[in-house]
Amino acid sequence: MGEKHQYLLKIEFLGFRFSGWQRQPGEKTVEEMLLKTLRFVLPGMNTKLLGAGRTDARVSAQGFALQLLVKGPPLESQTEFLVEMNRNLPPDIRLLSVRKVPLEFNVIRDCTGKEYRYYFTFGEKPHPFCAPFLGYFPGPLDTEIMKKGATLFVGDHDFRAFTGSPGRDTRTKRRVTKCHLEQNSELTASFFPGKSYCLTVGGLGFGRYQVRLMMAALVALGRGALTEHDITESLKTGGPLGVKEIAPASGLQLTGVQFSIDS
Repeated sequence: MGEKHQYLLKIEFLGFRFSGWQRQPGEKTVEEMLLKTLRFVLPGMNTKLLGAGRTDARVSAQGFALQLLVKGPPLESQTEFLVEMNRNLPPDIRLLSVRKVPLEFNVIRDCTGKEYRYYFTFGEKPHPFCAPFLGYFPGPLDTEIMKKGATLFVGDHDFRAFTGSPGRDTRTKRRVTKCHLEQNSELTASFFPGKSYCLTVGGLGFGRYQVRLMMAALVALGRGALTEHDITESLKTGGPLGVKEIAPASGLQLTGVQFSIDS
């Protein structure tokens, strides 16, 4: 069957011009750009990619993980491979690290945690340059009650109301290990508004649109359209919330993926 070698790659990308991670016919995706670059950097080599999950269109990542399977000789130099990939990738994708891992490693099965952050602002409309980085919600928001509401998501709950189009067999009972909202001090730019905020969410896995729907519920809470009791009851029973909006994708970032081999 020939030699096989496997590598764990970490990348970061600005998702604003991409239709998500996963390759789709007729769409510009992060996976497709990586595959094109791999064919140029490793001509004639048999390679396969598997991502640690999916990201929605316009969602960005600072620590997305994927495994690279190489059939044939190993990479001659992991350092040179990283340099050549970054030299040829588009400017909104960067390879952060390359690490050889056992063939038994699986980037999905061996994941032990993920962290997302949702950056946002509200009130007066911000500078248009903020669009790739910040979700924007018009009007006032009570951020103090939103901070209290964020803590309600921590623990084992039924997130059916926070999962996009769940079917009968969709797994909606999940564990959130952390969820807190605070003023943003990490992601900054000269054109950012005076204040922006960040919702940080951690867990083993998330359903479709889950973090964006959690953010939308907190916005409804901050506007007085929902109560803390509404959120608590929905998390207990899986019942609907009545929130029809979903938070804009561009405010969401995958900021880290952890694995069992890291410990």
